[in-house]
Amino acid sequence: MTALSLAPPELRDAAALAARWLDDHRGEAIPAGVAETIAGLRDRIDQTLLVPWASREEVRGFCREARERGFFAVCVSPIHVRLAVSTLGGSGIRVAAVVGFPSGAHLSRVKAEEARRAIGDGADELDMVASIGLLRSGEDGAILEEVAGIVSIAEGRIVKVILETAALDPAEKIRGVRLCREAGASYVKTSTGFGPGGATEEDVRLLRREAGSRMGVKASGGIRTASAALGMVAAGADRIGTSAGGAILDGE
Repeated sequence: MTALSLAPPELRDAAALAARWLDDHRGEAIPAGVAETIAGLRDRIDQTLLVPWASREEVRGFCREARERGFFAVCVSPIHVRLAVSTLGGSGIRVAAVVGFPSGAHLSRVKAEEARRAIGDGADELDMVASIGLLRSGEDGAILEEVAGIVSIAEGRIVKVILETAALDPAEKIRGVRLCREAGASYVKTSTGFGPGGATEEDVRLLRREAGSRMGVKASGGIRTASAALGMVAAGADRIGTSAGGAILDGE
Protein backbone atom coordinates (compact mmCIF):
# COMPACT_ATOMS: atom_id res chain seq x y z
CA MET A 1 0.00 0.00 0.00
CA THR A 2 1.27 3.47 -0.86
CA ALA A 3 1.13 6.29 1.70
CA LEU A 4 -2.06 7.65 0.12
CA SER A 5 -4.09 4.61 -0.88
CA LEU A 6 -7.87 4.76 -0.91
CA ALA A 7 -9.57 1.50 0.03
CA PRO A 8 -11.07 -0.08 -3.12
CA PRO A 9 -14.79 -0.92 -3.28
CA GLU A 10 -14.12 -4.65 -3.03
CA LEU A 11 -12.27 -4.14 0.27
CA ARG A 12 -15.12 -2.06 1.67
CA ASP A 13 -17.59 -4.78 0.68
CA ALA A 14 -15.46 -7.52 2.26
CA ALA A 15 -15.04 -5.42 5.41
CA ALA A 16 -18.81 -4.94 5.71
CA LEU A 17 -19.43 -8.69 5.38
CA ALA A 18 -16.69 -9.56 7.88
CA ALA A 19 -17.94 -7.01 10.43
CA ARG A 20 -21.46 -8.39 10.13
CA TRP A 21 -20.20 -11.95 10.62
CA LEU A 22 -18.27 -10.97 13.75
CA ASP A 23 -21.29 -9.19 15.21
CA ASP A 24 -23.58 -12.14 14.51
CA HIS A 25 -21.22 -14.93 15.64
CA ARG A 26 -19.56 -13.70 18.80
CA GLY A 27 -17.38 -16.32 20.43
CA GLU A 28 -17.34 -18.62 17.41
CA ALA A 29 -14.26 -19.72 15.48
CA ILE A 30 -13.49 -17.19 12.76
CA PRO A 31 -13.72 -18.63 9.22
CA ALA A 32 -10.79 -18.27 6.84
CA GLY A 33 -12.37 -15.60 4.66
CA VAL A 34 -13.16 -13.33 7.60
CA ALA A 35 -9.71 -13.94 9.10
CA GLU A 36 -8.10 -12.96 5.79
CA THR A 37 -10.07 -9.70 5.71
CA ILE A 38 -9.05 -8.92 9.29
CA ALA A 39 -5.39 -9.67 8.49
CA GLY A 40 -5.57 -7.21 5.61
CA LEU A 41 -6.23 -4.40 8.08
CA ARG A 42 -2.56 -4.37 9.13
CA ASP A 43 -1.79 -2.38 5.97
CA ARG A 44 -4.24 0.31 7.05
CA ILE A 45 -3.50 0.58 10.78
CA ASP A 46 -1.69 3.54 12.31
CA GLN A 47 -0.76 2.05 15.68
CA THR A 48 -0.97 4.90 18.16
CA LEU A 49 0.70 5.82 21.45
CA LEU A 50 -0.20 9.36 22.45
CA VAL A 51 -0.74 9.27 26.20
CA PRO A 52 1.51 11.98 27.67
CA TRP A 53 2.85 9.67 30.38
CA ALA A 54 4.34 7.10 27.95
CA SER A 55 7.90 6.28 28.98
CA ARG A 56 10.82 5.80 26.61
CA GLU A 57 10.82 2.05 27.27
CA GLU A 58 7.08 1.88 26.57
CA VAL A 59 7.65 3.65 23.27
CA ARG A 60 10.39 1.17 22.37
CA GLY A 61 8.11 -1.76 23.20
CA PHE A 62 5.29 -0.17 21.22
CA CYS A 63 7.56 0.18 18.18
CA ARG A 64 8.83 -3.39 18.53
CA GLU A 65 5.23 -4.63 18.51
CA ALA A 66 4.53 -2.53 15.40
CA ARG A 67 7.51 -4.11 13.68
CA GLU A 68 6.41 -7.63 14.66
CA ARG A 69 2.83 -7.04 13.58
CA GLY A 70 3.71 -5.22 10.38
CA PHE A 71 1.46 -2.18 10.90
CA PHE A 72 1.55 0.45 8.20
CA ALA A 73 2.54 3.29 10.53
CA VAL A 74 2.97 4.37 14.12
CA CYS A 75 1.70 7.67 15.45
CA VAL A 76 3.59 9.24 18.36
CA SER A 77 4.04 12.50 20.22
CA PRO A 78 6.73 14.86 18.88
CA ILE A 79 9.04 14.14 21.82
CA HIS A 80 9.22 10.48 20.74
CA VAL A 81 9.72 10.86 16.98
CA ARG A 82 13.49 10.33 17.00
CA LEU A 83 13.15 7.27 19.23
CA ALA A 84 10.44 5.77 17.00
CA VAL A 85 12.48 6.43 13.86
CA SER A 86 15.59 4.78 15.31
CA THR A 87 13.68 1.81 16.74
CA LEU A 88 11.86 1.16 13.48
CA GLY A 89 14.85 1.77 11.20
CA GLY A 90 14.83 -0.50 8.15
CA SER A 91 11.34 -1.87 8.85
CA GLY A 92 9.49 0.23 6.28
CA ILE A 93 6.97 1.26 8.95
CA ARG A 94 6.18 4.95 8.68
CA VAL A 95 6.38 7.33 11.63
CA ALA A 96 3.66 9.95 12.04
CA ALA A 97 3.96 12.83 14.50
CA VAL A 98 1.03 14.77 15.92
CA VAL A 99 1.00 18.56 15.64
CA GLY A 100 -1.02 20.90 17.86
CA PHE A 101 -2.20 17.88 19.79
CA PRO A 102 -4.71 17.34 21.32
CA SER A 103 -6.54 20.68 21.50
CA GLY A 104 -5.59 22.32 18.21
CA ALA A 105 -5.84 25.64 20.07
CA HIS A 106 -2.22 26.58 19.40
CA LEU A 107 -0.98 29.58 17.47
CA SER A 108 -0.40 28.68 13.84
CA ARG A 109 3.26 29.64 14.08
CA VAL A 110 3.67 27.24 17.01
CA LYS A 111 2.12 24.42 14.99
CA ALA A 112 4.39 25.32 12.08
CA GLU A 113 7.51 25.11 14.24
CA GLU A 114 6.34 21.82 15.74
CA ALA A 115 5.85 20.44 12.23
CA ARG A 116 9.33 21.56 11.13
CA ARG A 117 10.96 19.95 14.15
CA ALA A 118 9.03 16.70 13.70
CA ILE A 119 10.17 16.48 10.08
CA GLY A 120 13.71 17.30 11.12
CA ASP A 121 13.55 14.42 13.59
CA GLY A 122 12.54 12.05 10.81
CA ALA A 123 8.72 12.02 10.76
CA ASP A 124 7.24 10.67 7.53
CA GLU A 125 3.75 12.01 8.19
CA LEU A 126 2.04 14.73 10.23
CA ASP A 127 -1.32 14.39 12.00
CA MET A 128 -2.28 17.98 12.81
CA VAL A 129 -5.25 19.13 14.86
CA ALA A 130 -7.23 21.87 13.16
CA SER A 131 -8.13 25.01 15.09
CA ILE A 132 -11.61 23.70 15.88
CA GLY A 133 -12.78 26.84 17.66
CA LEU A 134 -11.94 28.95 14.62
CA LEU A 135 -13.79 26.52 12.35
CA ARG A 136 -16.85 26.75 14.58
CA SER A 137 -16.52 30.54 14.52
CA GLY A 138 -16.69 30.59 10.74
CA GLU A 139 -13.10 31.76 10.27
CA ASP A 140 -12.56 29.69 7.15
CA GLY A 141 -9.68 31.79 5.89
CA ALA A 142 -7.68 31.11 9.05
CA ILE A 143 -8.26 27.37 8.75
CA LEU A 144 -7.30 27.35 5.09
CA GLU A 145 -4.12 29.34 5.74
CA GLU A 146 -3.07 27.18 8.68
CA VAL A 147 -3.56 23.84 6.94
CA ALA A 148 -1.95 25.08 3.72
CA GLY A 149 1.01 26.27 5.78
CA ILE A 150 1.57 22.83 7.31
CA VAL A 151 1.16 21.19 3.89
CA SER A 152 3.85 23.52 2.53
CA ILE A 153 6.21 22.71 5.41
CA ALA A 154 5.61 18.98 4.87
CA GLU A 155 7.05 19.22 1.34
CA GLY A 156 5.07 16.35 -0.12
CA ARG A 157 4.80 14.29 3.05
CA ILE A 158 1.40 13.03 4.14
CA VAL A 159 -0.60 15.56 6.19
CA LYS A 160 -3.72 14.37 8.02
CA VAL A 161 -6.01 16.99 9.54
CA ILE A 162 -7.94 16.05 12.67
CA LEU A 163 -11.35 17.72 12.71
CA GLU A 164 -12.61 16.40 16.10
CA THR A 165 -15.92 15.56 14.47
CA ALA A 166 -17.75 14.93 17.75
CA ALA A 167 -17.42 18.67 18.48
CA LEU A 168 -18.88 19.78 15.13
CA ASP A 169 -22.31 19.89 13.56
CA PRO A 170 -22.78 18.42 10.06
CA ALA A 171 -22.36 21.74 8.26
CA GLU A 172 -19.11 22.43 10.15
CA LYS A 173 -17.78 18.99 9.29
CA ILE A 174 -18.54 19.55 5.60
CA ARG A 175 -16.84 22.97 5.64
CA GLY A 176 -13.86 21.49 7.45
CA VAL A 177 -13.36 18.74 4.89
CA ARG A 178 -13.71 21.12 1.97
CA LEU A 179 -11.19 23.55 3.47
CA CYS A 180 -8.71 20.73 4.07
CA ARG A 181 -9.13 19.53 0.51
CA GLU A 182 -8.60 23.05 -0.85
CA ALA A 183 -5.50 23.45 1.32
CA GLY A 184 -3.95 20.29 -0.12
CA ALA A 185 -4.21 17.96 2.89
CA SER A 186 -3.74 14.26 2.24
CA TYR A 187 -6.34 12.99 4.74
CA VAL A 188 -9.06 14.21 7.03
CA LYS A 189 -9.24 12.44 10.37
CA THR A 190 -12.16 12.12 12.76
CA SER A 191 -10.79 12.47 16.27
CA THR A 192 -7.90 12.91 18.67
CA GLY A 193 -9.21 10.37 21.17
CA PHE A 194 -9.11 13.14 23.77
CA GLY A 195 -12.23 15.04 22.66
CA PRO A 196 -15.96 14.70 23.41
CA GLY A 197 -16.28 11.52 21.36
CA GLY A 198 -14.54 9.19 18.95
CA ALA A 199 -15.07 7.98 15.42
CA THR A 200 -18.52 6.97 14.22
CA GLU A 201 -19.47 5.27 10.99
CA GLU A 202 -21.87 8.12 10.26
CA ASP A 203 -19.05 10.68 10.45
CA VAL A 204 -16.74 8.51 8.36
CA ARG A 205 -19.39 8.25 5.65
CA LEU A 206 -19.79 12.05 5.65
CA LEU A 207 -16.04 12.65 5.48
CA ARG A 208 -15.66 10.06 2.72
CA ARG A 209 -18.42 11.67 0.67
CA GLU A 210 -16.87 15.14 0.94
CA ALA A 211 -13.21 14.11 0.63
CA GLY A 212 -13.44 13.15 -3.03
CA SER A 213 -11.04 10.88 -4.86
CA ARG A 214 -7.77 12.67 -4.00
CA MET A 215 -8.00 12.75 -0.21
CA GLY A 216 -8.15 9.88 2.25
CA VAL A 217 -10.15 9.45 5.46
CA LYS A 218 -8.64 8.27 8.73
CA ALA A 219 -10.97 7.00 11.45
CA SER A 220 -9.61 7.26 14.98
CA GLY A 221 -10.90 7.44 18.51
CA GLY A 222 -12.34 4.48 20.37
CA ILE A 223 -11.69 1.83 17.70
CA ARG A 224 -10.66 -1.21 19.73
CA THR A 225 -12.20 -4.28 18.09
CA ALA A 226 -11.95 -6.01 14.72
CA SER A 227 -15.65 -5.46 14.14
CA ALA A 228 -15.36 -1.71 14.80
CA ALA A 229 -12.31 -1.35 12.55
CA LEU A 230 -13.95 -3.28 9.73
CA GLY A 231 -17.08 -1.19 10.09
CA MET A 232 -15.04 1.99 9.68
CA VAL A 233 -13.39 0.67 6.52
CA ALA A 234 -16.79 -0.34 5.17
CA ALA A 235 -18.08 3.18 5.91
CA GLY A 236 -15.23 4.79 3.98
CA ALA A 237 -12.09 4.89 6.14
CA ASP A 238 -8.75 4.33 4.39
CA ARG A 239 -6.65 4.30 7.56
CA ILE A 240 -7.48 3.28 11.13
CA GLY A 241 -5.87 5.03 14.08
CA THR A 242 -5.91 2.82 17.15
CA SER A 243 -3.93 1.82 20.21
CA ALA A 244 -5.44 -1.68 19.95
CA GLY A 245 -4.00 -2.84 16.64
CA GLY A 246 -2.85 -6.18 18.06
CA ALA A 247 -6.27 -7.00 19.48
CA ILE A 248 -7.90 -6.02 16.19
CA LEU A 249 -5.67 -8.30 14.15
CA ASP A 250 -6.36 -11.12 16.62
CA GLY A 251 -10.07 -10.77 15.84
CA GLU A 252 -11.04 -9.54 19.28
